[in-house]
Amino acid sequence: MGSPLRWCPLPSFLLLFGALLVTTPLLGSCHPAQTSARPGPVILERFNPNVLGFNWRNLTCPLCKTLFTIVDIALLSDTNAERVARAVEEACIRLHLAEEVVCHEITELFRDDFIRALQESLLWPSEACALLVGPACGKFDIYAPWNITLPKGPKPPVTPPSPPKPGSPQSRVLFLTDVHWDREYQVGSAADCKEPLCCRNSSGTPSWRRRGAGYWGTYSKCDLPLRTVESLLENAARDGPWDWVYWTGDIPAHNIWSQTRDQQLMELTVISRLVHKHLGPNVTVYPAVGNHESTPVNSFPPPFIHGNRSSGWLYGAMAEEWAPWLPEPALKTLRYGGFYTVEIQPGLRVVSLNMNFCARENFWLMVNSTDPANQLQWLVHILQDSEEKGEKVHIIGHIPPGLCLGSWSWNYYHIINRYESTVTGQFFGHTHLDEFQMFYDEETMTRAVGVAFVAPSVTTYVNLNPGYRVYIVDGNYKGSSRLVLDHETYILNLTEVNRPEVLGNPVKDPKWTLLYRATEAYGLPTMFPSDYDLLLRTFISNDRVFQKFWYLRHKGHVSEVCKESCKTTILCFLQSGRSDQLEQCDLIHGFHGNMVRALRKTLC
Repeated sequence: MGSPLRWCPLPSFLLLFGALLVTTPLLGSCHPAQTSARPGPVILERFNPNVLGFNWRNLTCPLCKTLFTIVDIALLSDTNAERVARAVEEACIRLHLAEEVVCHEITELFRDDFIRALQESLLWPSEACALLVGPACGKFDIYAPWNITLPKGPKPPVTPPSPPKPGSPQSRVLFLTDVHWDREYQVGSAADCKEPLCCRNSSGTPSWRRRGAGYWGTYSKCDLPLRTVESLLENAARDGPWDWVYWTGDIPAHNIWSQTRDQQLMELTVISRLVHKHLGPNVTVYPAVGNHESTPVNSFPPPFIHGNRSSGWLYGAMAEEWAPWLPEPALKTLRYGGFYTVEIQPGLRVVSLNMNFCARENFWLMVNSTDPANQLQWLVHILQDSEEKGEKVHIIGHIPPGLCLGSWSWNYYHIINRYESTVTGQFFGHTHLDEFQMFYDEETMTRAVGVAFVAPSVTTYVNLNPGYRVYIVDGNYKGSSRLVLDHETYILNLTEVNRPEVLGNPVKDPKWTLLYRATEAYGLPTMFPSDYDLLLRTFISNDRVFQKFWYLRHKGHVSEVCKESCKTTILCFLQSGRSDQLEQCDLIHGFHGNMVRALRKTLC
């Protein structure tokens, strides 16, 4: 590093602070599968001191505010902006947050966009420090509350759903999420490494005590080779026909420190065309934008950001690749903000949301987080129009709403409450796990009005089997509820399919097997919101059923039992579709909301 940062009286602490800000994507995980069940499986703090090698909680509120003020002043000068970037890189190396090459590359990748967003941000030090130190240092949700405008007309009377008559048509819907194809996956490479992603050419060869990467995938912090993705698509094609497909994003691997736009676009093209090739021209796919599609990861500027820093390079390529599936009006809003709506069948519409506009990790929202791209207001318009037409609506997206910024999450929850009779399905991914999140009526918080399905990933990242989901939906007939009646999860059991490779003879056509069917696994007649409410209460009272869920949640590969605080945290996540009101956990007997609030600041 060059000369010292003369404008900073606390250089060592500034290094720490800057490193925490810019290297957040390396430190926090959106994928709780990689954490131990003992302290709680969904990592409950943004930063894990065991990973960082120091205790960030020693960062006091006054010190944090001082440091953030210094950074604000420093970034008034372009010269100091360069010094801030170098300081962050050095801090990342000194604090052993990642390997030296990773620290350098992620700083170079993030520096321009992150510093630009920070310079334009209106955050006060107390607001930013509330995230790092806690709500005692300021308002925890650093983004000011805002409200979506709903139509003034009354909400129609709610008619509780009833199971369809025997023999009624059903729709089979294939659901794919979190593919995470790694172009550099290498069989036999080290499955355990210091980088955030292993099983690659750069991971080296394993020592005799270490595992090597398997042919079809690996139980570690590894993504998938292309052959496994193709095997899934071939199996899905044989398991058809499909009425339609939902695909909720995250195509690239987790090498977020070394990605380029050209690489991201190439991977988008390859996977999109493989999906089209294997599923055929007669199956319509409805995609959604994941947080890993962009580079830097999580960087999704609102539409008021123009020029080279905008997301036009990504949305335009998506519109080109997805044109065989989407009509021009949908492609128009996709190019604008990464979201769209399409009529699937008469009486059923899909809305694909860009959930990156609700994500805490999207640093562009520091500039303005009030309904980015007017997406939620647009959603209200679509739902109101569908209500008047008698349409049912499915919503798809990547990040589950319960992991969103508080104001965004609250407004979305409010919208679902208002249009509970219209929105009959919510489908998300992102966590890589098999989960769900409940929505209750806002007046009593006791009547279930909706459920957000969170489906398991295609990728193994971290320590998982590859998998995909199938939804059985009330079919295309007059009076159909269009609700999910059941769902199935299929996996590729790596323990079985990788075993022959020891003899140099890997399985050529591996079998994807049914892990479970929801109604059979949990003994429920349907999978309506009221059924999920009952299931959640069963988890609280019957630990045997909960441990079955814990096993299925990890796609059949789990090493520890989830007890005590782990179980409490999981149940709280399932119960709350709103990120800003974890105290709702107190409303269900058996929860300890104070414990949950103390444990879980954010999941992703």
